[in-house]
Amino acid sequence: MKNYICFFLEITSLPFCFVLLDGCGIPLKSLYNEFYIVFLRTKYSIMSKIKFWFNNARPIALPQSLLPALTAVALSYGVGGFSWIAATASVVGVIFLHLGLNLLDDWFDYKNGSAEARQKVANEGFRGRMVKYPYLTSGEATPKQLLVAVMVFIALSLAMGVVVFAVRGVNILWWVIAAAIIGVSYSGGPLKLAYHGLGETVIFTMFGPLLMTGVYYAITGCIDWKIITLSIAVGLLVTNIVYTHSVLDSIPDKKMGKKTMAHLMCGHKGQIFLSFVINVLPYVIVSVAVILKMLHPAYLAVLLIMPVSLWIVKSLNDFVSHKTVSLEPKPWMGPMGEWEKYKQAGIDWFLLRWLTARNVTMNFCLIIIVVNIIFG
Repeated sequence: MKNYICFFLEITSLPFCFVLLDGCGIPLKSLYNEFYIVFLRTKYSIMSKIKFWFNNARPIALPQSLLPALTAVALSYGVGGFSWIAATASVVGVIFLHLGLNLLDDWFDYKNGSAEARQKVANEGFRGRMVKYPYLTSGEATPKQLLVAVMVFIALSLAMGVVVFAVRGVNILWWVIAAAIIGVSYSGGPLKLAYHGLGETVIFTMFGPLLMTGVYYAITGCIDWKIITLSIAVGLLVTNIVYTHSVLDSIPDKKMGKKTMAHLMCGHKGQIFLSFVINVLPYVIVSVAVILKMLHPAYLAVLLIMPVSLWIVKSLNDFVSHKTVSLEPKPWMGPMGEWEKYKQAGIDWFLLRWLTARNVTMNFCLIIIVVNIIFG
């Protein structure tokens, strides 16, 4: 029988409940000590520690969960049974869960020796996105501290889940259980779906239908065809972020023994064909839903960003064809973060395409939100 042990600790004079799952393979006393080191050694450094783990949890990827969650909130507004408490807890819980799963992915990759394998590929002259959990390889943090940080983020997410459970009842647990199983199975054993070409399937399910219908149900207590339809469209665009990544990293991933969806496409033509399908299908789904009068015609406004999606397909085709193209960002690609720093790090070729795919998802969701507010 697995034991759940709560440590009530003081952080800046506020009570804090930390839930640990016994049986993870690391002694609880050891984890407690690491938790003390990570978060409580000095009260004055607590904000720097929070910032450290937040930054290493890859907040740059948060839009792929936050925007779908906010879209579900917007779509649920005005539906009977709407709860602002459940809405707030759901969105905050999604943020904590995403950050926790990102760090958990680092932990599993560390156990699999991903960084070392990537460096070996780089030494052989292959271009790929080689940065992986640099805070571990540099010695800034230990694997035990990483695992504790994961547990803290997950515990905070579960705390938000308790709030939703209090509002909505037992049925919401089905979404929680599904998210836990699928999220851990992305890079964790025994399934390690991301290593067997199914990572994109996990992302589609997690950040599309599962996330959006879960948030919608948590807020309203019901599900309808509108949220199902739009969650599929949004899920495909979130999947495109990861698939774009897998195409750009297909050669180094193969050298490392990691099989992604890009490898299942049997060559460059297959990779680009699937990219075209993933990029175009969301707009087809919305258009068909409008024709069937499931959605207001104003939702066709998402077609305004379809040219950017087509550019992603063309850009990936240029990449796999080894064509020399400009790597300077354009205004219509959306925000590019610290671009000069990316150039200096030599990952501009990767992030130009990855960030554009992310920005398409953001803009698609924002259009849905605005249209729903105005036209319902």
